[in-house]
Amino acid sequence: MSSSQQKVEFFDENGLRTDGRRPDEIRPMKIKIGVLSRADGSCYLEWGANKILAAVYGPREAHPRRTQLPDRAVVRYRYNMQSFSVEERARPGPSRRSSEISKVSREAFEPVIFTEAYPKAAIDIYVEVLQADAGTRTAAINAASLALVDAGIPMRSIISACAVGKVDGQLVLDLNKPEDNYGDADLPIAMTEDGGITLMQMDGDLSPEEFTKALDMVTEGCRQVLAIQKQALAEKFGSFGKPEYATLRAEKISQDEPEDDIDDDAAADDEIREDVAGDIEIREDMSADVEIREDMSADDEIRDGMAGDDEIREDAAGDDEIREDMAADDADGVIDDDVEFTVISEGSGSDDEDGYDFDADSEVA
Repeated sequence: MSSSQQKVEFFDENGLRTDGRRPDEIRPMKIKIGVLSRADGSCYLEWGANKILAAVYGPREAHPRRTQLPDRAVVRYRYNMQSFSVEERARPGPSRRSSEISKVSREAFEPVIFTEAYPKAAIDIYVEVLQADAGTRTAAINAASLALVDAGIPMRSIISACAVGKVDGQLVLDLNKPEDNYGDADLPIAMTEDGGITLMQMDGDLSPEEFTKALDMVTEGCRQVLAIQKQALAEKFGSFGKPEYATLRAEKISQDEPEDDIDDDAAADDEIREDVAGDIEIREDMSADVEIREDMSADDEIRDGMAGDDEIREDAAGDDEIREDMAADDADGVIDDDVEFTVISEGSGSDDEDGYDFDADSEVA
């Protein structure tokens, strides 16, 4: 350290940091989800004096086409600091620092996004730093994670990020600007809900013992960030997760409720069961009625079939009578055996009203 750096005071007489925080305490965080109507997902985050705006577009077709991957989506992350975000005006456009942060941040999200569900697609994440006050990369990752959730991108876990550093020989969580500028080490980490690390960088020197302690501190810091993220999601979309009824019931009993209350709950459960049983009986009665109607319909069909058979029998009986009449006429000699006649179809133009055409040589007795 230089002599000017040694004059910086990081702790007061009570052991608190310059902003009044304890060494293991993070800065206040404010989150608002869905702030951009034209983006598929967006998030505005304030962490200390940091002000971050994140937007997500996609999944959408990747352009240019040469960037497409046949089996999964490509994740593109753009980190950018506005020229007015720092005390001295920054040069607009990408820099080596912003390109490096964009690369490591993209790699932090690729393991948790289900990219295989969107082949040949692109998921674009844009992060703009509106005001910088140390820890912008971790703040940007936290905002981008919530923007992905807002966009409906399926992920294996939410990503939470935090940094731990070493100032004046002591480890501190979530460095502010003086601590980041004049500290001895900086260790930003991003991890999943179950503690899987997707990003780890270190600037400075830490002993093995200090590194182990720093990892424990930053894990606790990520848990605090995750709780704030889930609270913001609950405010936006409702309750985050739904516990099982058995769990709720066990919690009620474990709180030593009066026996009367438990009896009332049991009675209410019995009433619910009775109502359900009544509904089942009603459904069974309705099913029986439907079966009876189906049987009656089948009986009607059988009767219709029998009526049709009767008509066929009547027609057959009529045919038998006609044959008997013809036989009787033949026996009486009304019809001569030498008579030949043919049936003329309707509309044939015959003048014979009876529909028969007799041969010229035929004789009628």
